[in-house]
Amino acid sequence: MLTAQLGDLEVSQIGLGAMTMAGTYTSEGQLDHAQSIRTIHRALDLGVTHLDTAEIYGPYLSEKIVGQALKGRRDKVVLATKFGLVSHDGGPVTIDSSPANVRRAVEGSLQRLGTDYIDLYYQHRVDPNTPIEQTASVVAELIAEGKVRHFGLSEASVQTIRRAHAVQPVSALQTEYSLWTRDVESQLLPVLRELGIGLVPYSPLGHGLLTGSIRTVDDFADDDWRKTNPRFLAENFQKNLAIVDEVRKIGAEIGATPAQTALAWLLSQGNDIAPIPGTRRVSRVEENTAAAEVRLSAGQLARLNALEPAAGARHDDNNMSSIDQ
Repeated sequence: MLTAQLGDLEVSQIGLGAMTMAGTYTSEGQLDHAQSIRTIHRALDLGVTHLDTAEIYGPYLSEKIVGQALKGRRDKVVLATKFGLVSHDGGPVTIDSSPANVRRAVEGSLQRLGTDYIDLYYQHRVDPNTPIEQTASVVAELIAEGKVRHFGLSEASVQTIRRAHAVQPVSALQTEYSLWTRDVESQLLPVLRELGIGLVPYSPLGHGLLTGSIRTVDDFADDDWRKTNPRFLAENFQKNLAIVDEVRKIGAEIGATPAQTALAWLLSQGNDIAPIPGTRRVSRVEENTAAAEVRLSAGQLARLNALEPAAGARHDDNNMSSIDQ
């Protein structure tokens, strides 16, 4: 597989997100951890070198699964995890990127992942109560100590990115970017390229909608958070299916699935973009990684670029409130 560049960190063009392995769309009792480990192993065999997790996934469960899967194979991957949504002082789950909390967080992640260093360490959400300079400084100390190799931000604004980067160079920003979430193109992406920061799109398949397999929300479990996501509600959902229909149509012209077509469009946006589609299934990893070989014509890219923006906000009000604006 070809590679993408996140600052001076080289990763496979397509990575693997491990959030769903902790039950984001499925209750923990229905999870098959052995299946998730097989999925990670298959991804590595197919050339994926970029694995992404976070301490909040579970909490802690995803990191443990990734750690088990990487026994004996740690040197084959760029391992990314995140801090800042779990308080380690005994309090409730909350946004906390204070230096003391970051130091407690990294020790827990290292233990669960079974490693002595983290390749890419993200602040999961910007902490309004801790100046970003303080958080960047403690990550710089962790880099000097060899526990972390690269610094990342997630859902950070242009201003926050500039302030953090001035203290400790940022290698990657993680946020949504896909055919139905293109907000980054107007302001964020130009600044990232100015500073030499890579972009890691999460949910590059629109929380599953761009796979083409979802035609109704009636099959979702009652606790599936997509049932409260504005883009999956009522008229918005019906409008957004039109995006999927066009993606499916273009994929059919080149013998690609909707997911492969959507990922191929994303890869065409630049070699500083490295999406991390999440799955716990081997078949999905095989489908997603094959997208690296899909080539879209100029005309097909133009049709995809011309698609109407998705209807509805990308998160509900509660989740949007944690995103740095």
